[in-house]
Amino acid sequence: MAILKVARMGHPVLREVCRDLSPDEIRSERFRGLVSDMRETMREYRGVGIAAPQVHEPVRIALIEFGDDNPRYAVGEPQSLVVLFNARVTVLDETPAGYWEGCLSLPGLRGYVERPCKVQVDYLDEDATSRSVIAEGFLATVCQHELDHLDGVLYVDRIRNHSKLTYTEEFERFHIPEPERDPGE
Repeated sequence: MAILKVARMGHPVLREVCRDLSPDEIRSERFRGLVSDMRETMREYRGVGIAAPQVHEPVRIALIEFGDDNPRYAVGEPQSLVVLFNARVTVLDETPAGYWEGCLSLPGLRGYVERPCKVQVDYLDEDATSRSVIAEGFLATVCQHELDHLDGVLYVDRIRNHSKLTYTEEFERFHIPEPERDPGE
C-alpha cells in the first residue's frame, strides 16, 4: 500500500472523461492494488471520497467512506467504504441540497454547491457484480462530487454564487456557525 500523489486543479488528468474498466480489469491485481492505494491516500488526507483521476489514473473508479468523526464535515450517518467501478448517476429528486464542499485536488478551498438531494448510483463492485444504491442528503452529494471527477468536472464548476468560494481558514472563521451557548454560561 502507498500514499499516492494527488493531482491538483490545473492538471489535465482532472479534466479527462475517464474510461470504463472491463470485468477482468476490475478483478485484476493492478486495479485491486490501485484501490488499496486510493483508500490509503483518501484516509491519509482525511477525505470522504477519492476518484481515480485524482491519483493520475483516468479510469472510472471512485471510493467513498466517512464516519461521524471527520472534522472537515459534520455528517449524521457514517458510510462504510464503498468502491464504485464504472458508476453512473440517475437523479431521483431534483430538489437542491447545499453543502460546503472541499476536494483533495483543490487543497485549502471550500465552496458552497447545491446538487440534487436524491440519486441512484449504478456501479460494479470489486467482483464486477452489478450493484445499485439510492443516496440522499450528504451521501448523494459525495456520490455526485466523486462521480463528477470521472467526467472531468470539479466542484468549482458547479458553484452558482462565486462569493461562496473561500479559503478554508475564512470558511472556518466566517461560515461555520458559533456553537449554541448555554444561557447559564
